[in-house]
Amino acid sequence: MADELSDALSSMGMNTTNDNANKDAVSEDDWAAAMAEQAVADQSAAAAAPSQSANIFPNFGNAPAGAASESVMSELDMILDIPVQLTVELGRTRIAIKNLLQLAHGSVVELDAMAGEPMDVLVNGTLIAQGEVVVVNDKFGIRLTDIITPSERMRKLGH
Repeated sequence: MADELSDALSSMGMNTTNDNANKDAVSEDDWAAAMAEQAVADQSAAAAAPSQSANIFPNFGNAPAGAASESVMSELDMILDIPVQLTVELGRTRIAIKNLLQLAHGSVVELDAMAGEPMDVLVNGTLIAQGEVVVVNDKFGIRLTDIITPSERMRKLGH
């Protein structure tokens, strides 16, 4: 009876214990084949990686001098349209919160800058120049009187 049931299940595509043993052997072979396939895929991906990085990062050392400088200039041209925040700072002060809350229309706040002293010109919060305030066509402007060099900027960061 068990043999008849096993034959009936086998004919319907269902596994029996003997078939399970055969299926396990076949699934181990399938597993080994899948692992071998993955290893081949990993090796080909590793071999392709250096060529991809060569496309991402151009090699300037092998290019003729004129071609490298043209490439750098075209890359610099891309950043020339990036907007930055230019701020002219009249002065600063520190006050307690209770004094801040007492400010009203017409209040005067004393700043640390002296009258006639050059104003700080900042780009994205970094001091780049100093200048004097001018009025042109009823609008305020600033005439640059001193450009801060990169070495001076580094020296000021140390303070």
